[in-house]
Amino acid sequence: MSAPYSNQPPPIGLNGPPAAAPPSYPGYPPAGPPMNPGYPPYSQPYGGQQPPPAYGGAQPPPPMQPYGQQQNYPTAVNEGNWMPTPLIPNCPPGLEYLTQIDQLLVHQKVELLEAFIGFETKNKYHIKNSMGQKVYTANEDTDCCTRCCCGSARAFDMKILDYQKREVLHLYRPLRCQSCWFPCCLQRMEVTASGNLCGYVEQSWSLCFPKFRVCNAAGDTVLRIEGPFCTFSFCGDVEFQVLSRDGDTQVGRITKQWSGLAREVFTDADHFGISFPMDLDVNIKAVLLGACFLIDFMFFEKTGNKERDRPGMFD
Repeated sequence: MSAPYSNQPPPIGLNGPPAAAPPSYPGYPPAGPPMNPGYPPYSQPYGGQQPPPAYGGAQPPPPMQPYGQQQNYPTAVNEGNWMPTPLIPNCPPGLEYLTQIDQLLVHQKVELLEAFIGFETKNKYHIKNSMGQKVYTANEDTDCCTRCCCGSARAFDMKILDYQKREVLHLYRPLRCQSCWFPCCLQRMEVTASGNLCGYVEQSWSLCFPKFRVCNAAGDTVLRIEGPFCTFSFCGDVEFQVLSRDGDTQVGRITKQWSGLAREVFTDADHFGISFPMDLDVNIKAVLLGACFLIDFMFFEKTGNKERDRPGMFD
């Protein structure tokens, strides 16, 4: 008996699979391996414009800026291992470095002519941060007659330069006395930046211990410096304490570092370390750097490679 007539279509697969449409037939996927369902082919090249998201979908993240362009900081100054220059608004030009550090290392260069025959030459220094990167260079500006006649008590100008050889600080030390027998004409050093006075260091009268006042441009005492009774370096460091205005709290130090027996005996190329609070005003940091040079000339600069320092402040 034949099956009853039905209007239902025959089940799928009874008459075989449907024939595939040609590759170019509209409405059919292109020929080739099947793609994941729900993900249309992405034909944009790498780095091109991405397709817009679906309605209600999450917005794609904005493209990221290349590293080094998110802030106005230079990448680095690679030549000679210089410290990168930070861009700090409302800061004297060239003193931006001092806003980022709380330590400085001052290394005097060895002059062979001075080491061998004792002829006094201009002092030169490298100023570095705690990581050994160069921050400044310092060059003494004096004539031969001043160096030979006045020795370590000489007046001098000191130019402090950045990596582009621009003068960012100028130190001036007039010709004065440093002995306790002349209390009215003690040592002083002025520090200027771009022609503007940052402050000055002034020696205070003392019978036994070296004492200094660190003053701002208005002449107000900001910090004090006190040294030891004996400034001889016997295989160790010599520390000058940086104190608060009232002299009760130590906030930093200027240290003459031991640099080795041969260097100490045959040259006057000294090493110094300076530490100060990170949030200290950059102008006062610059004045402390000037105080380091004044201390070097007063207590550690030799005349004819001969040690001339005495205990106390009697010399």
